[in-house]
Amino acid sequence: QWFAEDWHREIVRKWREAGVRMADEGSDEDEGPRPLEGLTVVVTGTLTGHTRDGAKEALQALGAKVAGSVSKKTAFVVVGDNPGSKYDKAMQLKVPVLDEDGF
Repeated sequence: QWFAEDWHREIVRKWREAGVRMADEGSDEDEGPRPLEGLTVVVTGTLTGHTRDGAKEALQALGAKVAGSVSKKTAFVVVGDNPGSKYDKAMQLKVPVLDEDGF
């Protein structure tokens, strides 16, 4: 049912292109690489290619913890259009910022 949504299939396609290996649910394979394991990430602004929930799910699938606010422990911030105060806080704390394309 999850794959009935076009944008869900698009996320999976992009993951595969990026080298993410999907294991069947319930299989004995490991989860595969989780390159963002242990990193805290914040998403802010309006994303054009993803919903906020879709971006959060993608980041969590790669091992990231998605937070609601920026702190000095934030690894990076994904910034869409009209980011507001989270972007300002990232700049103040010198936290790396990725635009949506970089994400």
